[in-house]
Amino acid sequence: MRAILQRVSSASCRVDNTTTGAIDEGFLVLLGIEDADTIEDLEWLAQKIANMRVFGDDTGLMNKSLSDIDGNILLISQFTLFASTKKGNRPGFTRAARPEKAIPLYEAMIKQLSTLLNKNIQTGIFGADMKISLVNDGPVTISIDTKNKE
Repeated sequence: MRAILQRVSSASCRVDNTTTGAIDEGFLVLLGIEDADTIEDLEWLAQKIANMRVFGDDTGLMNKSLSDIDGNILLISQFTLFASTKKGNRPGFTRAARPEKAIPLYEAMIKQLSTLLNKNIQTGIFGADMKISLVNDGPVTISIDTKNKE
């Protein structure tokens, strides 16, 4: 499982000219799920996201987590995080999980983050053509891969 966390001042997702999710300060999380992912990967990653300390404290140091700032999450499914670009110029996506595996894990991630943060998680629509808008704060962008836990 891979996640790209972007610290944002605001972010939103639109599908067919309808807003499906919008947040103020917090994380826009792009989430990629592969066939090898497990519920253990999901739980580990959710803890990392919820506790990542990249928000400024009183001295300007990145020392606060989402909970510390009462921040929010906009979670977007993003199978292209598993693009293979080794051969040619057209990426392959064979490592990305098929919807029958990815959708339950995506929904479980929404539930897990909601539980950890004690708030609703804003989302896109799995598999839809989404238009994402964001104001990247910093910019701060963090990449996390559950296959590189050490």
